[in-house]
Amino acid sequence: MAGTGRRDTAGAPDPGTGAAVAGSPLRIPDFRVLFSAELLSTAGDQIARVALTVLVLQRTGSVAWSAAFYAMTFLPALLGGLLLGHLADRYPRRAVMVLADLARAGLVAVMALPGLSLPVLSGLLVVVVLLGGPHNAARAALLPDLLPGALLARGLALRQISVQIAQVAGFGGGGLLVAWLTPHGALLVDAGALAGSALVVALGVGARCAVRRVGAPARRTAGRWLGGARAGLAVVFGCPRRRYLVLAAWLIGIYVLPEALAAAYALAVGAGPVEAGLLMAADPAGSALGAAVLAFRRPVGERWLIPFAAGAAVPLVLTPFAPGLWAAVALWALSGACATVCLVQAQSGFARATPTAVRGAATGVASAGLVAGQGVAVLLGGLLAQWTDPAVALAAFGLTGLLLACAGLVRLRRTASGGAVAGATG
Repeated sequence: MAGTGRRDTAGAPDPGTGAAVAGSPLRIPDFRVLFSAELLSTAGDQIARVALTVLVLQRTGSVAWSAAFYAMTFLPALLGGLLLGHLADRYPRRAVMVLADLARAGLVAVMALPGLSLPVLSGLLVVVVLLGGPHNAARAALLPDLLPGALLARGLALRQISVQIAQVAGFGGGGLLVAWLTPHGALLVDAGALAGSALVVALGVGARCAVRRVGAPARRTAGRWLGGARAGLAVVFGCPRRRYLVLAAWLIGIYVLPEALAAAYALAVGAGPVEAGLLMAADPAGSALGAAVLAFRRPVGERWLIPFAAGAAVPLVLTPFAPGLWAAVALWALSGACATVCLVQAQSGFARATPTAVRGAATGVASAGLVAGQGVAVLLGGLLAQWTDPAVALAAFGLTGLLLACAGLVRLRRTASGGAVAGATG
């Protein structure tokens, strides 16, 4: 991971753990494999989203049905992480990732068959998205074991950049593939991408067995989804430091709202589709910039979580006062950059603070909460924008985020292990 003018950080202390840093995360073979597999599967998933949206629209002529299928590519992920994340603590994590990808590849291949009814297609889609939960939990649980010290924050930042690039490429390429191969052919491309991801992980990642929790009734817990969810919730909220870090990450879900309201904001200010596209790109572009700072520079440390969480809120509060379109673009980009810095640092700190034996269940709960937070923010923000104005809705949610960061997170940080967070990261 080279960069011109980058300050060398070899040997720098990790602000969260005090461990030494040496080189780039991409120098670690297993991380390179996971990184490549995630790029492949992410691009395939975006192609499938385009294909399903077009397929349903062609068959029903209903924008509502098409939007519902698009929502189904996200919403089951909440339950998948919450109910199935604990599988990453019960079985070898490499095996969980490989089997989940192979199962998803097979189901997507079935979805590509012509003539499937919409209820069957929707049922298969729900299962495909659910199976992403244990896969993502296993990958997230494995990363802290691969990336020592501050390399974890850099690795997460690098993933943030690459996943966004893969999403853009998948959306753009998905439209071309749907036009060239039809939606059914594009779904087969996604099935091939998932199978390729499974093959890359199977051949390239070293075997690492999951560690069972001492005294845990493995048969009962593994056999009951709700038991796994309760265990994950207990791990997350039973420790003040983990509670502080996960709630800081969930707060960032609020800041996805500009992307959702970009088209409505553009219409409200008299702008056209091109300007709406620029506004939609502002938050992801800022997010990539924030991730690049973390990937190529010394990590900022957990003591900066609250300032960056507040910094992501302030631009939204200022949106109604933006003098023009480009000012709004700049404000939203700044919000995205600050939000990503806060999110990556919270994620890396949370992973380090969670024992490997229960990390799968805990990360499943954490990811489910982040998805839920984003969904709630988009839903309530859209309703408020309908009743008032998009800029007013953004300002209201920005003010909410600012108050939560300055009041709620400050209080949580003080109670986290009697101030241990501040002492460990200051």
